[in-house]
Amino acid sequence: MELSLTQIISTILLMLLGIAVGAQVAPIMSWVERRQCAVIQRRVGPNRVGFFKFRLLGLGQPIADAIKLLFKEDFVPPYVHKAFYVMAPVVPVVMGLAVTVAIPWGSHIIVNNEIVNLQAVSLNSGFLLIFAFSSLAVYGVTLAGWSSNNKYSLLGGLRASAQMVSYEVAMGLSIIPLVFIWGTLDLQLMITKQSEILWGFLPNWGVIHAPISFLVFIVTIFAETNRLPFDLAESEGELVAGFLTEYGAMRWSLFFLGEYSMMFVMCVLTVSLFFGGYELPWISQHYLLDMLTPQFGEAVARWILLPLGIVVLLTKVILLMWIFVQVRFTIPRFRYDQLMKLGWIYLLPIALVNLIITAIVTAIIKFH
Repeated sequence: MELSLTQIISTILLMLLGIAVGAQVAPIMSWVERRQCAVIQRRVGPNRVGFFKFRLLGLGQPIADAIKLLFKEDFVPPYVHKAFYVMAPVVPVVMGLAVTVAIPWGSHIIVNNEIVNLQAVSLNSGFLLIFAFSSLAVYGVTLAGWSSNNKYSLLGGLRASAQMVSYEVAMGLSIIPLVFIWGTLDLQLMITKQSEILWGFLPNWGVIHAPISFLVFIVTIFAETNRLPFDLAESEGELVAGFLTEYGAMRWSLFFLGEYSMMFVMCVLTVSLFFGGYELPWISQHYLLDMLTPQFGEAVARWILLPLGIVVLLTKVILLMWIFVQVRFTIPRFRYDQLMKLGWIYLLPIALVNLIITAIVTAIIKFH
């Protein structure tokens, strides 16, 4: 199908929106994590850096960190495999920002009498694209571990690979029940079906239909994004800093930019699958559209609903990312053998049993 100029421009703008938001997550979350860590540990946290005489709770700290990292000496150890050492930090950043193209910011708008889907890359298998990119991001960690030519870094890279294999199986199996329930792989259609009301008073969210899938999925995305308590790839208590041992300055920060971007996207995916995405609970955009259309017309009404959908989506994502921060400073890091045991002995069988039960129940309901 030939794309019009409107479709091309809208796709580029949506891509830029996703990349811009994904790139801003790292500095903002670095400040949030440090402030929240201080609250939990009853410390002050960063509160000195501001603008001129206005300290603003230390909100200038991410800017100060960025300036420091930009001007810090970029030292490359003489014994590393230089090409792969330099390339490794780029991989998680590229994957983390590229996957933002699959984010559904809303349903659609009308521009020049054309329907513009508010998802830069609209695929029938939208979340599979996110899985594919998130899986590729681990190659950056593995490359960093191997190319550093350091035993601690190598162990960190190997752990990241084993972690990905053990948790991605359970992650994939935890999502399949939702495919059975909604009957589609398209994120947009899943979100639309979650805008309905269940039993007259509950939002028709995926977490209500498949709570076990949600629990398995939320645990696996902690492992997928190398977040505590599953950050065994950098485990400073035993591996110094793991795959990051030989990195500094901007190359060091690129790993964290990729990690935070991927964490943001996985939170968007979780919200889209289990919490209705950009839809308000109990008040669907379709209902609001019916209210606004007689007064403003459909095209203008959809433009009015666009910022509302983005705000709703980001609010849900922010709450979920805040839970990530709480978990980081609440639950101690797992041992490596505990991590593998949790993935293979517990999560995988639970996900399989959940898949089988959901398949049977869904078949009975739909074909009764």
